[in-house]
Order: sequence, then C-alpha cells, then structure tokens
Amino acid sequence: MNDEPLILTVAPNGAYKSTSDHAALPITPEALAATARACLDAGAAMLHLHVRQPDGQHSLRADDYRAAQSAIRAAVGQSLVIQVTTEAAGRYAPPAQMAVVRELRPEAVSVGLRELDRPGGTDLGTLAAFFGWLLDAGVMTQVILYDAADVARWNTLRAQGVVPPGPWFLLFVLGRYHTGQTSEPADLLPFLQAWDSAHPWAVCAFGASEQRCALAAAALGGHVRVGFENNLRLADGALAPDNAALVRQVAQALPLLGQRLTTADELRARFSGPFWRAGR
Repeated sequence: MNDEPLILTVAPNGAYKSTSDHAALPITPEALAATARACLDAGAAMLHLHVRQPDGQHSLRADDYRAAQSAIRAAVGQSLVIQVTTEAAGRYAPPAQMAVVRELRPEAVSVGLRELDRPGGTDLGTLAAFFGWLLDAGVMTQVILYDAADVARWNTLRAQGVVPPGPWFLLFVLGRYHTGQTSEPADLLPFLQAWDSAHPWAVCAFGASEQRCALAAAALGGHVRVGFENNLRLADGALAPDNAALVRQVAQALPLLGQRLTTADELRARFSGPFWRAGR
C-alpha cells in the first residue's frame, strides 16, 4: 500500500458548461450541495467549486461563493475541503481574481499561474504579495499549470523568491476546452520532465480518456481531479449519470494500484504548516 493516500477531487461544473450539456450538471447552491454529498460518498475529499450568477454566467462574486459554500457545508459538514477557483473565464482581470480570495479567505483555492503572471496582468511585486498572503493566511493553494512552459515558469518564480517556500499543490492540466478534445496519459510526460519534485501534483484531463489519465497519474505518484468540468463520459464511453459516477470509477480502481483515498482531515493536515516544515 502506498504510504501517501491519494487526493481525489471532484470538479462538478466548471465555468462554461450548462444543463444543456448534461441535465445533472450542478449550477445552483442546492444542486452543488447534493453533488457534494454524493461525491463524498463516492470517495472525494475535495470539491473544486465554480459558482454562477443568476443568469448562469461564471461568477467570482463573494456572495455567490458564500451561498454555495453554506449549502455544501449544510450537506457535508467538514467532510469535504471546498476549493474555490479564481478562473477568469474571459470575464475577470487579475485584481478582481485576487480580491475575491482576500475577501473570502477560503479554506482552499486554485489559481491559474498564467492568468495572473502575464504581460499586462500582475507585476512581480503584486504577485509576490499575493502568494505571501496566501501562505500567511493558511489558504490551501493549488497552482494550475497548462504545459511544461508553465511548470518552468513556476520554477523560475520560486527561484526568484516571487513565490515563497510553502505547501503548494500543483495541478497539471491535460488538454483544453476544445470540441472533441481527448487527452492521453502520455500527455503527462512533459509535465513530469519539467517538474522538480518540490511539490505534490495532481492531474485533470479533458475528454473521455479522463479515467486512464487519472490512473496513470495515480500510478506515477500523483493525485487526481475528475468531474463534469472536464469530461462527461465514463471509461466505457457511456454518458456518466452524474459526477459521483466519475469519482466512483477512479476510487474503485485504486486498490489495483495499492492506493487508498485520503480524507478531508488528512488533506488539511497534509498542507498545514507543521506538516510542511517537517519536510513532507
């Protein structure tokens, strides 16, 4: 059995899909709460949360987040880590992306490195202040990286001191939001070649090969994110009935890899200051 339990995250909706893509796509706080409960039961320890405005558009408004967080907590208590997103989705600029995190002070957040660190986006001083604040505030932070160049840039920012030492968590994204996009396990290799082993990583993959990519990541020592944000189909190609089915099929395969699932409390401990300072 692998000593480090696998972190299984569900990304149940994303910024772009709607119920026209799948009737079970959760948009409202109530639907997100029901999905959280089902995915917890299926094996997830963390929920990657996108919220919407009343017109269905992607939102980074704090009040929209609070409504969803409240509903989810009522459904699952502290048994899931709730990870909010700063994804721009073409609607938000870096100042607004960072401001909502400071206002919410969430338990966990994901940040797309290339969205904040881009020409005309955020100067390095502001970026350093933001990452320093995340660390000081104890916000469990996952940094989203889309290719090997992003990994190299992440390594450079750390070497320059823009990103301070801390318990950062990386997400390697295989593929893009393209019609017919299907990622493959081999797409992970350039990320691992650029990775310097300093921080744990997870993978998410677009398309119906999501489970194969997930299990490849698990076999190589990574963690996994699945869900309707990136894929609507089961490993056999059938339309998944809900997000929990995607979580469950990964969870059920893990014993073959000698893996066990982490819990939310183990995940919190994994990224706490004492754990990090112990060199884990």
